[in-house]
Amino acid sequence: MATGGVNLPPSVVARKAKMEENEPTKMSREDWRKEKELEEMRKAGTAPAMKDEEGRDINPHIPQYIMQAPWYFGAEAATLKHQRQQPEKLKEFSKLGKLFKKGVIEGSVATKFRKGACENCGAMTHKKKDCVERPRKVGAKYSGDDFAPDEHIVPVLEHDFSGKRDRWNGYDPDDHHRIHEEWARIEEAKRTLKEERLDASFKKQEGEEREGRANNTEDEDKYADDVDMPGQKFETKQRITVRNLRIREDTAKYLYNLDPNSAFYDPKTRSMRQNPFENTSRDQSDVKFTGDNFVRFSGDAHQFSKKQVFAWDAYESGTDVHLQADPTKLELLSKEVEKRKDTFKTTAKDSILAKYGGEEHLEALPKQLLLAQTENYVEYSRHGTIIKGQEKGAIRSKYEEDVYNNNHTSVWGSYWKEGRWGYKCCHSLVKEAYCTGEAGKEAAQNMLMIENQDKAGSEEEETVPKSLLEQHQEKLKEKDKKKKKKKKKKKKHKKKSSSSSSSEDEDEEEEKERKLKEALKKEEEHQKKVDKLMKIDERKRPYNSMYAEAAPTEEEMEAWRLKQRRMEDPMSHFT
Repeated sequence: MATGGVNLPPSVVARKAKMEENEPTKMSREDWRKEKELEEMRKAGTAPAMKDEEGRDINPHIPQYIMQAPWYFGAEAATLKHQRQQPEKLKEFSKLGKLFKKGVIEGSVATKFRKGACENCGAMTHKKKDCVERPRKVGAKYSGDDFAPDEHIVPVLEHDFSGKRDRWNGYDPDDHHRIHEEWARIEEAKRTLKEERLDASFKKQEGEEREGRANNTEDEDKYADDVDMPGQKFETKQRITVRNLRIREDTAKYLYNLDPNSAFYDPKTRSMRQNPFENTSRDQSDVKFTGDNFVRFSGDAHQFSKKQVFAWDAYESGTDVHLQADPTKLELLSKEVEKRKDTFKTTAKDSILAKYGGEEHLEALPKQLLLAQTENYVEYSRHGTIIKGQEKGAIRSKYEEDVYNNNHTSVWGSYWKEGRWGYKCCHSLVKEAYCTGEAGKEAAQNMLMIENQDKAGSEEEETVPKSLLEQHQEKLKEKDKKKKKKKKKKKKHKKKSSSSSSSEDEDEEEEKERKLKEALKKEEEHQKKVDKLMKIDERKRPYNSMYAEAAPTEEEMEAWRLKQRRMEDPMSHFT
């Protein structure tokens, strides 16, 4: 168990015993119990953990045989140093970024042979067996001439795992700066040379200018091999195509979006297929790079890839054709192949139909019209407008649209007044009438004003207030007139139809009974149909979309009342 005891060496124990002049006392039972309680409290977290000599906490759950140092370690306090790697056993590695001079030492070269130098070249930095120069017929030791300069001795560096694999370790940035300056000087010289040629060509006459242009075209043809295609570098000597995947001035793909959860970048092929700004708030139209797949599936890239596959297939079948070398030949060949494929399909289809028949099934209506349903998803709002999905096309009328006849500038039906249609350009309500323009509008307004005045005058006459007595007398007179008319009608009917009234009443009663019987039969059939439908599952019941909505007749209402089952009647179960 982990305790605070320290395993001291015997010499230290003896020295302490001499200084105290007493034998070391054993731990009492009480002290041992207190130490155990402190240990349990440390494990439970109620007491602070034990500290080592450097002030760091020691885990109380570490066993004693691990925590207690051996006596020969020489620890005088609680520590875990003996469990860690000892500093004298650690390897010392060279630091990264140390630059050492390499190559030949600049300055004066030796003029006579020095003792200990290379016998072949005369340099002091290596021996004859390590010399990389071609073996001379007479060495520098014996010839005394043409001594090689000394070299910088690079020390042997001990690097760790990452240091051995660091490709830029020991690289001098000044080398790149020197190369860039040299390239800039060459480009500047080319630019000035080109400007001088242009100035010289402008000063010559027209004939000389034509000759100069011819010479320029010849030069361009001569150096055409040195021109790199976009995205490629073609070396004429080696005949090897090397991909220049990125111009050095452009931004690297993985630097557009530094979020590690954005589009995946493949360092081996230097490709980023997805859009790095896909889940960002940036406008996609302003983004410079939207992924490699955008280039592969935009424009004529898909058609270009099809042509390339067709060229490969044609080459394998024995036709010598190339996409870049013979694009016109390839296009004509692909069209011819497609045409032959179509003719072969049509002939095969016609032969099968002629042999087995069934052409009428190919000319059938589409499923959307036959089944009155489609799988096109359309989402509507609560107001009936389409939010998502395919919108229905505008329904075209079978009549001619936007036809202006008789000098009209608007169609018939563009104007509405008092329940009548008309022309908006002249407010005419007569169809096929000649357009009168603004004069017709003024005439219609005048007619409207006259009609309004007449109506206002008649309303004033009608709205003369009458007394209650006059109104009561008018009502009594109207009632007397109605009574007199009814009496006269009854007298006439009694004289004329006294003989025929009995037969007509009998016919009417027979007709009512016949209609009532028919209505009862219909009601019984309807009740049977309802009982049959109620027994079927709700999901399998047919729709009743062709039901005609019409008001029921008196006979149908009487049949429904007779057939209606009254649950409150106790004798209804015995019928």
